[in-house]
Amino acid sequence: MNDLPLPEHLPPDNGRFFGRMHALPIRVFYEDTDFSGMVYHANYARFCERGRSAFLRAAGIAHEALLAREEPVLFALTKLSLEFHRAARIDDGLVVRTWYECIRGARLFIRQEVWRGSERLVSAEIEACCINTAGRAIRPPADCVQVLSPFFA
Repeated sequence: MNDLPLPEHLPPDNGRFFGRMHALPIRVFYEDTDFSGMVYHANYARFCERGRSAFLRAAGIAHEALLAREEPVLFALTKLSLEFHRAARIDDGLVVRTWYECIRGARLFIRQEVWRGSERLVSAEIEACCINTAGRAIRPPADCVQVLSPFFA
């Protein structure tokens, strides 16, 4: 048994920024694969979701804080396009690269890629919409736009 004390709090890995791009490391687990041992195609959408959320969190925009506002703000995907180039396998170390391209009205345009080393595995184009709790499209709050604007192309 290891006698080293455990830290009281392990911070979540929110990845890091490289200029406009955010990079989030992901490890492929058994649960991410299908019977062939390759990542099941729908799980790339989950990896991209983690990348988008980690980008926002690392930029200082927490989902919990958005929900706690007087008028809560949520995100709903209106478009998701995935292009598959290569397959990942169990235990692969991947990096989800995320770029928030721009905001037009209530819509956020996001580009993502999943890489294994120097190989691009997946390219994604995402359109998300800011909505309120009634499901109506709303413009993103001005403070969120201000935080994201340095990352826009």
